[in-house]
Amino acid sequence: MNQPSFPYRVAKRAFDLAVAIVLAPVALPLCLILLVAIRLESPGAPLFVQQRVGRDRKPFRMLKLRTMRSDTEHAASHLVGAAQITRLGAVLRKLKLDELPQLANILSGSMALVGPRPCLPDQDELIEEREKRDVFAVRPGVTGAAQIRGIDMSEPARLAEADARYIENADFFGDLSIIVRTATGGGRGDAATRRFGDEA
Repeated sequence: MNQPSFPYRVAKRAFDLAVAIVLAPVALPLCLILLVAIRLESPGAPLFVQQRVGRDRKPFRMLKLRTMRSDTEHAASHLVGAAQITRLGAVLRKLKLDELPQLANILSGSMALVGPRPCLPDQDELIEEREKRDVFAVRPGVTGAAQIRGIDMSEPARLAEADARYIENADFFGDLSIIVRTATGGGRGDAATRRFGDEA
């Protein structure tokens, strides 16, 4: 599979850092407020930290605002019922505010703004499909082309193929389009609520 060009990779990383640095002063106080609100609504740590598979299959700790009950098992969204999502969590997921802490992942270099969404270490079928297509050669993203198209981790082969197509055709303006579409509600919504219905 053809990998993105070196100039594109440099420009992409520079853009990611610039966006994360610009947003951080606004995101930090907002996250602090939301962390307090999450803790007041339901017991448990308000910051959700989960190990994911990163570039070159190296594990990293992905950060999110907790949107589900603290006793929810650590599993992919499509395997977790929407009944586990808290009221505030449903709002955060709809507005994509639960992803704000991932600005720290971008600054650390473990994630990019746009790329394949990082999977869990125990998602063997998806890891195998992504390995075949060299998807782990790039940083995972906060959002991605597959999510815009409504493809989630319940379809490992289809998702890996969409990830590979994104990597082969990646360009700066394509990434901008994905960011804009994500910010404006593009895609088919949340995997958990899509599969199980709005029960929360």
